[in-house]
Amino acid sequence: MFDFFKKDKPVTTPEVKPNEVAQSQSWATRLKQGLAKTRSQLGNQLASIFGGGKIDAEVYEELETILLTSDVGISATQHLLDDIKSRVKRQNLDDTVQLKAALKESLTDLLLPLQKPLETTTHQPFIIMLAGVNGAGKTTTIGKLAKHFQSEGKSVLIAAGDTFRAAAREQLQVWGERNNVHVVAQTSGDPAAVMFDAINSARAKNIDIVLADTAGRLPTQMHLMDEIAKVKRVMDKALPGAPHEVLLVLDANTGQNAVSQVKIFDDALGVTGLVLSKLDGTAKGGVIAAIAQARPIPIRYIGIGEAIDDLRPFNANEFIDAMIES
Repeated sequence: MFDFFKKDKPVTTPEVKPNEVAQSQSWATRLKQGLAKTRSQLGNQLASIFGGGKIDAEVYEELETILLTSDVGISATQHLLDDIKSRVKRQNLDDTVQLKAALKESLTDLLLPLQKPLETTTHQPFIIMLAGVNGAGKTTTIGKLAKHFQSEGKSVLIAAGDTFRAAAREQLQVWGERNNVHVVAQTSGDPAAVMFDAINSARAKNIDIVLADTAGRLPTQMHLMDEIAKVKRVMDKALPGAPHEVLLVLDANTGQNAVSQVKIFDDALGVTGLVLSKLDGTAKGGVIAAIAQARPIPIRYIGIGEAIDDLRPFNANEFIDAMIES
């Protein structure tokens, strides 16, 4: 579904049947399937050391290698190893079979603070600004988020703030037409002006949620980072306090590069939430642990596929269970 969001494909929108979600597999099952590559990289390798035997330096060394090759990152890997060693000593563990539970407990303690669902009832309209590098999945995420909020009975407006890429604007407009979502767009011009118009339109129409798209940019493009900061300031002028949420969309395939993206975008914009997309296409799902250690910003949503309901709020325990089988 939502193939029209993919680059270089025709702009089309397949119908979403009302009973599609009800007939689909449980989220836990689909999450496990979506994280199959990460589980193959991390979980299956861990099985080799959790099969039984003495807990010694060699076991810890092998565990360290597995975590590092799963994009957990140096800092988070060291944190987890130190915590596991502490648990082993404190709980008098002596067999590697017991290490699996210790690892899952350590991961839970690390990731649970990131499990903070987005609360959108504090303002009306509630303005959500989305940022990220080119190809991270912002357009797809906006489409899925709009449908998600609609399913909760909320009205949605989309601001097509990517004035540089006509395809992004067209994709959002097609989606809006098919799903009765108003899209504020300009064929050319200043993205800040689009945001200003969108916020005023949302206020006039008593809209609940505004999803504000922005052009993709590399963190190294400082002039573009300055521009997006300007867009944010204009939003605040249109509605004091806006945006109420700054969501950074991250492509899980980028692995450790996602950590540097979080740091740079956070420094420039004050990121309040993360969306980790494309987890179904990567073995680098362990990067969530690296993010938690380096810059523990709440992960609002994770994406594991193209279907309309393949974007869900992040749940730490479900995620860990999908990565590492019990």
